Amino acid sequence: MNDTTVTLVGNVATAVEYRETVAGAVARFRFAVTARRWDRERVVWTDGPTSFYTVSAWRSLGANLAASVSVGEPLVVHGRLKVREDERDGQRKTFVDIDALAVGHDLTRGTSAFRRAARTETRPGAQAPPGAGEGDLTDREEGPGLVAADGKDPWTAAAHQLVTVP
Repeated sequence: MNDTTVTLVGNVATAVEYRETVAGAVARFRFAVTARRWDRERVVWTDGPTSFYTVSAWRSLGANLAASVSVGEPLVVHGRLKVREDERDGQRKTFVDIDALAVGHDLTRGTSAFRRAARTETRPGAQAPPGAGEGDLTDREEGPGLVAADGKDPWTAAAHQLVTVP
């Protein structure tokens, strides 16, 4: 498929609206992107025009987004660009939407603490292990989890070794 993907950096302009639909859960919000440029003559940063996008995030991304994002927070949004035209009040209007594939806080403007979300449903045909849904990562959306018998995440352990080995 030849979708146009874009990555936008901006701020959450409206509260995240989360709802369950027949097609699955979706979160929607308006996203403001303002270009900033250095004005050499006045020796200051100046803001250019602001563009507004409607961002939609489906399924677990939408649920995690609704639980994590508030108005005014800086985000990086990566997704499929959708441009549509509609007639409202007798005038043709153009709307630009983003179907989000990934969303994260813009860490150039602050810090964020990441928490893994426990997956409550299992893949079709997969049998949930005992204790599943109690915060472990044994059956995540991306595939089977990699949790060692001692309950420690091997990716975190490997990253820790890379950082702490002289």
